[in-house]
Amino acid sequence: MIDIFLLFILLICVITDLKSRKIYNNVIFPALLITFIYHFATDGWDALSHSFIGFLIGFGLLLIPYFMGGMGAGDVKLLGLIGAMKGGAFVFQSFLYIAIIGALIALAVILFRRDVLKSIIYYFASLKSGVILEGGIAKGSLTATYPYGVAIAAGVVITMALQGWRFL
Repeated sequence: MIDIFLLFILLICVITDLKSRKIYNNVIFPALLITFIYHFATDGWDALSHSFIGFLIGFGLLLIPYFMGGMGAGDVKLLGLIGAMKGGAFVFQSFLYIAIIGALIALAVILFRRDVLKSIIYYFASLKSGVILEGGIAKGSLTATYPYGVAIAAGVVITMALQGWRFL
C-alpha cells in the first residue's frame, strides 16, 4: 500500500516539477503526515521512529547540495518523504541511483544546450588540424538547471524494481 502511495506522490511531484519547476509543500507535508500516521497505526512507536530516522536520512542527503545552491528545497523535502515512507536503507540506496541519473540528465542538458555541442565539436576538430580556437564553452552554458524531481522519481522506481517490487 505504501508503495502505491509513494508512486502516486512521485507522479504528482514529477508533473509539477516539469510544469512549474516546483515540488509543492501542499503535496509533501500531507503525504508526510499520512506516512507517519500509517507507520504508527500499523506497527506502533518502533515503526514511527524508523520512519522519522528515514526522513532525517533522506532530508540530510540533499541538504548540502541545497545549501550550495544546486538543489531546490522541494527536492530535499521529497527525498525526506521517501525516507519516511520506505526507511533509511531504501532512501540511501535510491540516492545512489538518483545521483547517477541526475548526473546523466545534467550532462545531456549541458551537451544539448544551444551551441555547446557545436563548440565542443569545433574545438576538437581544430585540435586535429593543429589550430587552437579561442573561446570554448560560454560560462552560461554550464549553469543550466533541470527538474531534479525526475531523477529522484527514476532512482526510486529503479530501487523498487531491483528490490523485487512488481509494477504490474
